[in-house]
Amino acid sequence: MKTISKISFNDIENIPQLIKDFLNHKIEGFEENTFSLDHFRKKIHLKQESFTSEQRVVLSTALEQQLSGLILSKKQRENLNNIKLPNTFTITTGHQLNLFSGPVFFVYKILQTIKTCSYLKFNFPDFNFVPVYWMASEDHDFAEINHFKTENNYYEINEKSGGPVGRIQISDTFFISEFEKEFKDSVFGTELILMLKEAYKVGNTLTEAIKTLVNRLFSEFGLLIIDGDSGILKNQVKEIFREELIHSALYHASKEKVKFLTDKYGKVQVNPREINLFYLSDTRDRIELVGDHYSVVDTPIRFTKEEILNELDKAPERFSPNALMRPVYQEKVLPNLAYIGGNAEIMYWLELKDYFTKIDIPFPVLIPRNSMLFLQEKVLKKIDKLDLKVDDFFQNFAAITNNRILDNSSILRLLEEKESLLINSFSELRSIAETTEKSFGNMVKAEEIRQLKSYKRMKKRLLHAEKIKQSELLERLENLFLNVHPSKTWQERVYNFSVFFADYGYSWLETCLEEMVVQESKLIIVAI
Repeated sequence: MKTISKISFNDIENIPQLIKDFLNHKIEGFEENTFSLDHFRKKIHLKQESFTSEQRVVLSTALEQQLSGLILSKKQRENLNNIKLPNTFTITTGHQLNLFSGPVFFVYKILQTIKTCSYLKFNFPDFNFVPVYWMASEDHDFAEINHFKTENNYYEINEKSGGPVGRIQISDTFFISEFEKEFKDSVFGTELILMLKEAYKVGNTLTEAIKTLVNRLFSEFGLLIIDGDSGILKNQVKEIFREELIHSALYHASKEKVKFLTDKYGKVQVNPREINLFYLSDTRDRIELVGDHYSVVDTPIRFTKEEILNELDKAPERFSPNALMRPVYQEKVLPNLAYIGGNAEIMYWLELKDYFTKIDIPFPVLIPRNSMLFLQEKVLKKIDKLDLKVDDFFQNFAAITNNRILDNSSILRLLEEKESLLINSFSELRSIAETTEKSFGNMVKAEEIRQLKSYKRMKKRLLHAEKIKQSELLERLENLFLNVHPSKTWQERVYNFSVFFADYGYSWLETCLEEMVVQESKLIIVAI
């Protein structure tokens, strides 16, 4: 395996402009939430002041309970002990409980979290930095997480859903036997199959399954795994949930930032609701204030104000944060300095800055995670043979294809030459026409537009004709695009980690970790 390119997010066309502006300090108010040692130094100071020893005891107790069923490595045990110390901080990433981890970027974001901790320890040796994976166990959209894809197959699990996905017990294991058929002859196929069978035993919950899998993959790196579906942790955020129920605190505090982001970038990633909480019963349903009662949507459950506050006080575990409230919950219960997430995650975190200020919780450094792409040598040779670079596949590839098709077209050169002459002629004519009657000048301008449109139509027709004539070249370009972008999207959003682990095992994880760039957001392209 050899890294052949590391492309900055600034140089990739379809990275959202909001992310580029955030990374380039072009959004006022977020400059100190980007990656720099100075910013981390300040966050360490702020978190030391705001995160109490009592909170550390609660966190340590919750983690000890949640990790008790796992075999912990020496480094994990050390990190678990360090959590109690005032000089220990966390770096966190979070993700859904996708079947067998889902798309491979799940692995990349955890590895970047681990490497960031090592980087910070090197630069701040007097402090400890613990990598944390926050399980989105309370999500209820089972259809989003019940599958994964390899190069050759699509795997799916079928279970009864509706409540928090983490509580779903596994009964359907048919996908395991199908997976075994695909990978039994791979170099590390046996290891993968054992991982799958260990995690997805009948009777395990999806929380237990992911916890088991993630621990198998990352225990030696010291990763700690936390489940937000916890009464002891939610007890820490009762006052925040109370303010949300009574005063719609998040909605009002984020209104100005949401308007700013909407005006500048067209929309926000997640629109805040007036109440950003769910209620957990057999299902997970939104809480709405209807008149003077709190209604749990799609259920007959209703509360008066007094009743719902009493319920919150005695059973906080029955209240579940939505996507916007979850970051607040996380930052309240962890001594956290930074969050590593995908672009969409970072975009909705940005909406919350003013709300964090209002509730007096330090807003973390936000790190758009690295992306990775693994390409076979034969694909890279084909790209090179066509005088292209891998970087081209992350620009406007339709335009690159069109340019390649028309590369040696003498007709196009002639058209462009005549078009240029036409533009110059009309420029000269316009300058004279503008000294005469206004209507004559307008007529000249209209005629210029009409004739230039004709040239545009001719070039479009020429491209169509050349695509037919050069159909073989077009097909090769399209096939290469699909090699780089399976299912017409980024590789990391399609394939499961097993595609790469099958051939390289744990050395693939080490390669990913080694090539990760923690200080910048990049696309890392590796030849295999």
